[in-house]
Amino acid sequence: MSVRDLESITEIVKEHTRWRGSCINLIASENVVSRSVKEMLISDLGNRYAIGFLHNRFYSGTKYIDELEGYTTELAKLAFRADHVNYVPISGTMANLVMFNAMTAPGDVVTALSVIDGGHASFKECSKIHGVSLVPLPYSMDQMNIDVGEAEKLIARVKPKLVLLGASEILFPHPVKEIRGIADEVGAIVTYDAAHVLGLIAGGTFQDPLREGAEVMTGSTHKTFFGPQGGIILCNGKHARAIDNAAWQLVNNHHIHRVAALSVALTEFIAFGHDYAKNVVKNAQRLAEELHNLGFDVLGAKYGFTKSHQVILKAPNNNGDAAAKRLEDANVITTKTPLPTDKTEEECSGIRLGTQEVTRIGMGENEMVEIARLIKRVLLDREDPLDVRADVKGIIANFREVKYAFNGGPAYEYLGLSSLSSNT
Repeated sequence: MSVRDLESITEIVKEHTRWRGSCINLIASENVVSRSVKEMLISDLGNRYAIGFLHNRFYSGTKYIDELEGYTTELAKLAFRADHVNYVPISGTMANLVMFNAMTAPGDVVTALSVIDGGHASFKECSKIHGVSLVPLPYSMDQMNIDVGEAEKLIARVKPKLVLLGASEILFPHPVKEIRGIADEVGAIVTYDAAHVLGLIAGGTFQDPLREGAEVMTGSTHKTFFGPQGGIILCNGKHARAIDNAAWQLVNNHHIHRVAALSVALTEFIAFGHDYAKNVVKNAQRLAEELHNLGFDVLGAKYGFTKSHQVILKAPNNNGDAAAKRLEDANVITTKTPLPTDKTEEECSGIRLGTQEVTRIGMGENEMVEIARLIKRVLLDREDPLDVRADVKGIIANFREVKYAFNGGPAYEYLGLSSLSSNT
């Protein structure tokens, strides 16, 4: 039975890969990585520990890991123009928890967007774990952004230790400079969750929180930044020791193969990231405009729909769950999402789309027009999703390779050790 189980497990993974390779993947928090990144993820480094700090480890056998992490540190500083980098957190949520532990004490007050207004669930969960009070930042549906005037009143009243900007639903740059001026009046620290827009920030196409007034920026390395799944923290030198100490207290093994993969992704991003990020935003804007022209209620129309990778629209009948399921039946993969007009964060009357993955495989504005029409056929015209699926497969069949990389390789392949060795 053990051999049969192995074959079954392997076939499940292969079938998943084949299926997602026949889909148009529009989830805003996912991406594909190059073959060079994949090679690092299956290396011997995945079996090793490197507890401690650079050149000061608890375990022996880390001399090459130290050399690797020296590279990683310098590449990340260059890519993000940061004084200090910590890539120990193994997820964006863990990066936020590290930041909370480093920057706050139990009983402190933190302000951040609520989930229903686009904030990430980790804001709430990290505050619970660390014992701080989370007060929602005011949000303006008209501006599709933080309400600076109301935020000023709130910050003056609750005097938070931390003002956390950034969000999971983020169409437009947040008012970092304005909030920093307000926060300074009460001695609050401004931080920024860049999980979704990290690649756009590195590519110079969204905003630059560390130059605009944020002292700490957390992020995920696998969304608009096209690296392996993981977290990262960037900060000025003032907070470096506190961040590093908190990270090592919370993460015993930071997955060295992921660090190697991140290093490779950083080299790719330094070389190709600006063009990639620019095209991600252009594609999002074209997709949003076309959906609007086809009759969808796309958020942010007043300000050009989006300046990020995201497009957010109201689902037919305000049922994001049903809309996402119909689209999945047509092999268009999206995410249901709550909108600020919903009564609860579970209601999810919206659909969130992201253009980072389709951009990474070479799609452009013409394909965004085609995708918008496919979505219309499924959600507005109510065509049978199975009929639309054939056209989805026809489009994605023309986009098989990872772009913006030195060795991109197939975007959707089962990379077994035998196939890897045959290509080296």
